[in-house]
Amino acid sequence: MENTPHHMLQMVSILVLILYISSLASSASLKVGFYSSACPSAEAIVRSTVNKAISDNPGIAAGLIRMHFHDCFVRGCDGSVLLASISGNPVAERDNSINNPSLRGFEVIEEAKTQIEAACPQTVSCADILAFAARDSALKLGGINYDVPSGRRDGLVSIGDEVPQNLPGPTLSADELVTNFARKGLSVDEMVTLAGAHSIGVSHCSSFSNRLYSFSDTSTQDPSMDSSYAATLKTKCPAPPATYRPNNQTLFSSQSTKEIVLNNAYYGASWAEKFAQAMVRMGSIEVLTGSDGEIRKHCSFVN
Repeated sequence: MENTPHHMLQMVSILVLILYISSLASSASLKVGFYSSACPSAEAIVRSTVNKAISDNPGIAAGLIRMHFHDCFVRGCDGSVLLASISGNPVAERDNSINNPSLRGFEVIEEAKTQIEAACPQTVSCADILAFAARDSALKLGGINYDVPSGRRDGLVSIGDEVPQNLPGPTLSADELVTNFARKGLSVDEMVTLAGAHSIGVSHCSSFSNRLYSFSDTSTQDPSMDSSYAATLKTKCPAPPATYRPNNQTLFSSQSTKEIVLNNAYYGASWAEKFAQAMVRMGSIEVLTGSDGEIRKHCSFVN
């Protein structure tokens, strides 16, 4: 069978279309202003809480966006990443080594939830609070604003072993990244666009040190990396954090995604608009709605 990049992109496009159509039933239950009657202050409470947290620590913005991404890619956008591990049960998502200790912002979600519960008990889901918080982080730090369809319900299960099975790892090739995102119903353009959020985050040296020191049997350093940039990274590692995202380098190096990366870099306003749209699409992955799941009283534990 032909296995050219063009042929693969065609196959991925078909897969994305199938998954997109299959997700319409659940995502159609989400709507902008879902809490306008039941809890009209919900989004304002989240925004105020997020703005205060980012003013105290600007790095929280990237943390909340990343947390939303990690939530949606494992069991869908159901707040399962917020659940704490409980003795006797499998380790929860947030305590898997991929998420712990790098995920940040749990206390921000809990603070918003506490305030919302005081105003509107058991009305607003933690999954929606996280989606609002990610949007408000993008607005506060990057001036990117968009309406968030809401009405998500909270999941009842969180299993740490499912994290590496679903999240794209830092060593995936561009084709593997395309396939990973396609499984979630996201296009190549959406994948590259969402990767742009990495520019406001940080990555630990452990995520890419092998590309600096032990890339292969024949080359200690990944030859695709810019040599001067690699030298700079070596001065910062192994002491984290270093501001580098290996997947971004991979996308730039691949012929199937390089043009999108360059366009996003050159046309910032266009990227911001696409990023907002992609965040809404990502926020609709495998959502629980209606009577599925629950509305948690506390985001760290099921009722």
